[in-house]
Amino acid sequence: MNADTGLHTLRAEHIGSLVHPDPLREVFERHDRYEAGDDELQRAQDETIQAIIRKQEAVGLQVVGDGELRRRNFQESFSACVSGFDVPRQSIRFYVHENVNTTPLERAEQDFNAAGPAIVTRRKAVARLSLTRNLPLEEYRFASGVTGRVVKPTLIGPDRIAQRFKWEDSRSVYPGGMDEFTDDVVRIERSMIADLVAAGCRYIQIDAPGYTAYVDQVSLDRMRSRGEDPDENLKRSIRADNALIDGFPGVTFGIHLCRGNARTHDPVSGELVPQWHREGHYDAIAERLFNGLRHHRFLLEYDSERAGSFEPLRFVPAGKAIVLGLVTTKSARLESVDELRRRVDEAGRHCPLEQLALSPQCGFASGLYHESLSEDDQWRKLERIVETAAAIWGEA
Repeated sequence: MNADTGLHTLRAEHIGSLVHPDPLREVFERHDRYEAGDDELQRAQDETIQAIIRKQEAVGLQVVGDGELRRRNFQESFSACVSGFDVPRQSIRFYVHENVNTTPLERAEQDFNAAGPAIVTRRKAVARLSLTRNLPLEEYRFASGVTGRVVKPTLIGPDRIAQRFKWEDSRSVYPGGMDEFTDDVVRIERSMIADLVAAGCRYIQIDAPGYTAYVDQVSLDRMRSRGEDPDENLKRSIRADNALIDGFPGVTFGIHLCRGNARTHDPVSGELVPQWHREGHYDAIAERLFNGLRHHRFLLEYDSERAGSFEPLRFVPAGKAIVLGLVTTKSARLESVDELRRRVDEAGRHCPLEQLALSPQCGFASGLYHESLSEDDQWRKLERIVETAAAIWGEA
């Protein structure tokens, strides 16, 4: 671990996104209809972010964030920062109807070839990618200015960006295909990270939801249908993720690996219920990821049977931290301290307790227009995470 950041003993954290409060959501929606200006939206964001940081402090979190409340979708950490993708006009409205299937307890299918935003859908390149804005830096500067606690920004990783790149239609721009494109992504994101580090940031989370595609048969079939070799894709992504974080001493890097954060409301009960984008256990990729990736903290989804057992944790090297995503963001049911302690104890049979920590399985929102828990349910779950961490490790 990067001991000089003091984050090696961090036991409780959240994944990044928090629920957009209704007043902020209303301003966003009016802004998207051209009924509110940029200044009004920024004021609403600033006020809301200050309030949710105060709330995180009151809950007892030692690492806080802005909840990704300046984003419509978590992937805007890159898509909103670059030019070069072929993005249709009015693509923001795509977020409202992103998922094709809204049936509870099923895969939330999406048309990745639809005319939508970059990375949310597969877009071709019409020019080499170029950095036009550093949104995570803007988010970090504001958040760190209103709190004395560690602020954790989030960036979408190269693996997801590459999976949502229409390389087959971009040969005139990237004749070297996926390798050349991914090199550009790493170059751009290293510049973004360097700016964050220069601004004082000491903990950065890389969102990598695409890695579970390598254990999901539907995703594997799609790669092969495009003429891709999944094994080569996985090797390229591990190399890219390592290149992304190389050479930043004193900075802790976390990487979040999940199966998608889709959810919907049950048409009968009206309750929030899970969906997902991928299925499959970590077993088939755990050894390669835990030993291949050089990140310090692995934030994993473990809130359902779809995640499989804790046995893959036996591959975790000494010095790495595993953050167990045991608290679901897809149901209002509040996990008990005893339940969470039992599951941590079970994980501790495969990985030393001192290397474990606790979090939700994913973000509480991930996107402005996604179905989500209520704010009250969100804060109750975060309080429960801090409470349980203190009961297990004596600190959060």
